[in-house]
Amino acid sequence: MRSIGQEFIHALSARGVDVIFGIPGVHTIELYRGLQGASIRHVTPRHEQGAGFMADGYARVSGRPGVAFVITGPGLTNTFTALGQARADSIPIIVVSSENPLNQLRRGKGLLHELPDQHGLASLIAMESYQIKSAADLQPAIEQCFETLTAQRPGPVHIEIPLDVTPKPYDTSALSHEMPPKPQAEGQVITKAIEFLQSSKTPVIIAGGGAKRASASIQMLAEHCDAPVVQTVNARGVLHHHPLSVPASPSLNAVKTLIEEADVVLALGTEFGQTDFDMYATDTMPQIKKLIRVDIGADQLTTTPDALAIHGDVDEVLGRLIAEMADAPKDADGEARAEKARHDAFDEISDDMRHLSHFLDEIREACPNAIMVGDSAQPIYAGNLYYDHDRPAGWFNAATGFGALGYAIPAAIGAAIADPEADVICITGDGGAQFSLPELMVAKQEDLNITFIIWNNHGYQEISTSMQAVGVDPIGCDPKPPLFEDIAKAYGIPFQRCDHIKGVTKTAINLAKQSTGPSMIEVVETGKTKA
Repeated sequence: MRSIGQEFIHALSARGVDVIFGIPGVHTIELYRGLQGASIRHVTPRHEQGAGFMADGYARVSGRPGVAFVITGPGLTNTFTALGQARADSIPIIVVSSENPLNQLRRGKGLLHELPDQHGLASLIAMESYQIKSAADLQPAIEQCFETLTAQRPGPVHIEIPLDVTPKPYDTSALSHEMPPKPQAEGQVITKAIEFLQSSKTPVIIAGGGAKRASASIQMLAEHCDAPVVQTVNARGVLHHHPLSVPASPSLNAVKTLIEEADVVLALGTEFGQTDFDMYATDTMPQIKKLIRVDIGADQLTTTPDALAIHGDVDEVLGRLIAEMADAPKDADGEARAEKARHDAFDEISDDMRHLSHFLDEIREACPNAIMVGDSAQPIYAGNLYYDHDRPAGWFNAATGFGALGYAIPAAIGAAIADPEADVICITGDGGAQFSLPELMVAKQEDLNITFIIWNNHGYQEISTSMQAVGVDPIGCDPKPPLFEDIAKAYGIPFQRCDHIKGVTKTAINLAKQSTGPSMIEVVETGKTKA
């Protein structure tokens, strides 16, 4: 008979979990007993925050939940930043932690790793926190966990198993391994949406992160309706190099104008968050005349009460719209409207941002179909404003939503493990890199195909500029970076230095990839970005 801990591992494996990012400890030994002989790969990060970010990157690329194992107390609290980022971006991750024995909880006896209420604390940050107190709790916890992750708007969940529960025998009925069904949109609202779209003269589609795996369906509907497609940060790549594509931030005035001039807007899997639609915090969200909104999260649909709300999976809903629409495609001047929005949006951003956008174009051309993962760094800010990636779900970063520094390096590791055949490009600043440098050893140990591009402007340039803009002398914005060449050498990673962004060309990246495994390119920028 398996123990509860062993059955828990078996249940994860049966639901498709094939990788766990974890740092073992004395409190999780019985969970690790279940990994013996299981068809699950274990990857050991160097910090629990890294475990959470790796699970995040894995989930974004694979489309399946990323899983992290951590110990009681500090192990769990170290993941909270990663939980916050995953919640902000609707990324399905599962953080599994141990907990002190049930009869010792909330008694303040000074136990190892003790918190006053670990379960309650986690429930404030995760979408749900489940506590398994007995064998009878295991099946409901797993089922509820995966329902949270797959049958509604996804996000992070937490499961804790106390030390005295994990080794107990699992003596109840077998665990169900069926995945919960996704919600199905009602036929009435589908019919109404088709009426809106077919009568529209200037339709626009907004694709959010919830639409990133519906690229083919979006293209079909966009071409049928002749509708420009605006892509938020997490949807970049769904319509690469297409004449209807607008790969620019809806925070830009040119894109806002396109949206506001539309007589019908179809919004797919976007929460209309400030960091996408009003990143400059001007309180000027686009004013939409008639909104159709599709989202798997019922709670999200309540935030726009005037919209025609369609509760369902984006790809499934689009398939039904396409199947039931009239055969003849519309002529709504979509390509001209999209071209004007692209041109005006690119003109609107600063010279520095345009140069950095071209820099990203060069990397994309050097590494087609790569996954680009970013931190809050200057090139990433530029790309979030304007950049057309060539792979759906292949451009993501932590510069929107929760905005956690230190994300890029571990998230790139998770991405590379999810798709070992892909080129993974990690772009991080010298400041953000210092949050998670030890995770480089994971990339080396796992022999992962990642090029780490360190954007070294010797400090927090974005913060320094923001301080100066409001008349504050920059303080604390110049943390001295390490010698990245020595860092790369210490981790056994091939290294190149480029004194300017022009040096990061196809030649530089190809040189970095002459050997297997990870490599590092340092781009030294001491002043303003130049052409």
